[in-house]
Amino acid sequence: MKHARPGHQSIPRWAYLLFIVLAVFVLYRIFQHRAEVAKASQPPVRPVLVAKVITKDVPLYLDEIGTCSAYETVQVQAQVSGQIIARHFQDGADVKQGDLLFTIDPRPYQAARDQAQGQLGQAQSKMLLDQITLKRQQELRARNVISPQDLDTAQATVKSDESLVKTAEAAVAAAQVNLDFCNIHSPINGRAGLRLVDVGNVVSGGNAGGGGAVLLTIQGLDPIYTDFTVAETDLALVRRYLGGPNVKVQTDLSDGSIPPRLGDLYFIDNAVQPGAGTVKARAITPNPDRALWPSEFVRVRFILDVVKDAQLVPSQAVQISQSGPFVFVVKPDNTVDLRPVKPGQRQEGDMTVIENGLKPGETIVITGQLALAPGAKVDPKPYDAGPPKSDHQVAAKDAM
Repeated sequence: MKHARPGHQSIPRWAYLLFIVLAVFVLYRIFQHRAEVAKASQPPVRPVLVAKVITKDVPLYLDEIGTCSAYETVQVQAQVSGQIIARHFQDGADVKQGDLLFTIDPRPYQAARDQAQGQLGQAQSKMLLDQITLKRQQELRARNVISPQDLDTAQATVKSDESLVKTAEAAVAAAQVNLDFCNIHSPINGRAGLRLVDVGNVVSGGNAGGGGAVLLTIQGLDPIYTDFTVAETDLALVRRYLGGPNVKVQTDLSDGSIPPRLGDLYFIDNAVQPGAGTVKARAITPNPDRALWPSEFVRVRFILDVVKDAQLVPSQAVQISQSGPFVFVVKPDNTVDLRPVKPGQRQEGDMTVIENGLKPGETIVITGQLALAPGAKVDPKPYDAGPPKSDHQVAAKDAM
């Protein structure tokens, strides 16, 4: 008995299509998973703020602490004795050279001058009469009427009269000087202090050693001296630039309430102060608005020279590691490179000079360095420094 053979059954076409679709889907999911794993293994792109290295002329300087002192100090004294009958200024007022300050009773000195003028008139009258007599004696002698001795006597009398006239003229001039001294004027432009005598007081004349009364002290405030010291360790640097055309002294109040004043170096001492290790220096500083006062503490920037084409970066761009200072430089593909640098002095606007390690125009990271490493990808955005910081703000930040 024969068994019947089963008939040949073909696989439907839709099954092949379904298999292909499932295979493609599985491969897509595998590649997608691998891409996600690869993406997860890569560090994220870090947002940072960047700026370019700028080139600028900047000062080479030493920062010191100093005080101001009056450019001129004058103790106004009475040069003649007498009673003060008038005061012509207010305490603490600005006075100009020649301004009337005090008046001493002039009547005794007026009388003395009038007396001297009277004696001068007598001497001049006598000399005129004796000159007429001498002329007559010369005419008589020419006719041999009188002896030579008579002519000599007349000539000697005129010579004596001339001396008496000169003496009387000197007495008048001396009396006039004393009379002029009754009006006491300011010898300088400056600011008056507190008066030391009032109207009605009798003062003595002469200098202080001889008992002359000091009536007032006047201090010249424009310009004003800026006194400071230089450490002996900086002397070699100072001597290198001393006398150069760029040596200046900048004076600023500690609170930054006025713009810095730029003055000229006036004096530097010729010896180091024993025990202090410093050298005294003095500058002349313009002070037209009287903002600087004697004995006031000020911040001093002793500018020695101007560094041409210095490379500057914001100070916060410079980071410190165990290997030393460095900055992150952004390359054209937006990856960063760690670059060792040699920082120099800080400058106005919280900028730092980079003496070595950077090129002009390179882009560096200013903020966002904490999570960076060499080769990291970054998303750079422009850095806005905001309003420039003044020197005293930078110094306060350094001290924190």
